Parts: sequence; C-alpha cells; structure tokens
Amino acid sequence: MNNWITPDWPAPCNVKALFTTRNGGVSNEPYASLNLGDHVGDDPLAVEQNRALLRRFLPGEPKWLKQIHGTGSVNVDAYDCTVPTEGDAALSRHPGNVCAILVADCLPILLCDHAGSVVGVIHAGWRGLAGGVIEHTVSAIGAVDSPIMAWLGPAIGPDHFEVGEEVRQAFIKQDRKAAAAFRPRPGNNDKWFADLFLLARQRLTDAGITAIYGGGECTYGNPAKFFSYRRDGHTGRMAGLIWLVP
Repeated sequence: MNNWITPDWPAPCNVKALFTTRNGGVSNEPYASLNLGDHVGDDPLAVEQNRALLRRFLPGEPKWLKQIHGTGSVNVDAYDCTVPTEGDAALSRHPGNVCAILVADCLPILLCDHAGSVVGVIHAGWRGLAGGVIEHTVSAIGAVDSPIMAWLGPAIGPDHFEVGEEVRQAFIKQDRKAAAAFRPRPGNNDKWFADLFLLARQRLTDAGITAIYGGGECTYGNPAKFFSYRRDGHTGRMAGLIWLVP
C-alpha cells in the first residue's frame, strides 16, 4: 500500500512514521475512500475496514485519542487503546506503541529525538497552537539526551485558511512576531489568511526545537489527495502516526 506519505526527515532508523491520504480505502463519498475517523458520520463498518487496512502496516492498534482541540498530551504507554483518552497530542517511549492523531485541515506535527528514545504527534489547529499544545507536549516529553526534531505534515495552507481578527489577536497578544503569519484578505479588513505552518515553526523554535522539516503541503488545495473540512464540510479524516521499533 503506497497511498500515504512517508516523512522526509533525518529520523533515526528505529523511528517509523507515516501520514495517510484520502486514497486506498473502502468508504463512499463524501468520505471516499480511506476515511479513518469514526466520528464523522461514515459507515462504521467502512471505517473499521479502513483501519484494518492500515493496521496491516503497523506493529499494533494505533492509540487513538478523543481529540478536543485542546492542549493536553497523552502518554500512550500508560493507557488501553480500546478506550480513547481525551487529548490532542500523544507520546511514547515503548517500541510498538503507535501514537496517532486524526486531521482534515489541522496541522499534524510529528516529533522524535535524534537518539530515537521518544516519539510524539500533535494535532495542531489554531486553538491548540494558541493554547500552547506544542509547549505542553514538549514539556511532557521532558529532558532527553539528544535534541528533538519535528516534521510538519499537510494542513490547510495560507492561501485558504481564512480567520477573523479575534484569531489573529489570540496569537499576537502572546507574541508580536506572530503578526508575520497573517495576511489581510483583500477587500475585507476584518478577515485574514493565517499561515499555520509559520505559526507552528515559531512555536517550535521558541520551545527549543530548531530542526524542523516538512510543511507547506495544502489539504484544501488538493481534493484528489486530501480531505479538507474547510473545503467540503462533511468529509473524512486522515491520520498522522509515529512509533518506535526495537
């Protein structure tokens, strides 16, 4: 199965990761075809078949979360994947435990250290970014013996992510340099186009992470490859997954 994206980053050989696209599954429109979200109105049997297709390439069942657009991170080594735990980031130090998040415009951020001792994944929409989901996750990872690197997966791009002034102020009030991530919408002084990739890079850098890869691939602008909530409304979800191997 080659309907997913393998991150292009210098992760150690015991770190494995992938990002799924919308292709390669069994769901019908508007969820065609590899919808992995069980909360979007798709046929539950189709979702389970899609997840089963994915599991064939993983060491175990992904540790799915109940995402709430918040800032909480979950150490998946400590919970049973059959009962999803609330959180918008996951981390693991145990080989075989698959950290996973679902997205359809929000930014998936994969993390690992250069020594291959810890991995993590973040679901970063604007609320999570403004609230500090990156900072909370890095804090939860704690001290490691080598620097952390990050990979930014596909998300809604700066030509399509329209937000109001309140969103812009939520970032600028915390950090003036965030203003660089907002471009006024022509003809409307109350609307802005936001760059999630730049906002994430700023936050990651401030958290001490300077090895940042990926970014820039737009979900909204590529309907053949990606689900997009902003574009389609009723749609499926893609997954960002990362794990350690022995």
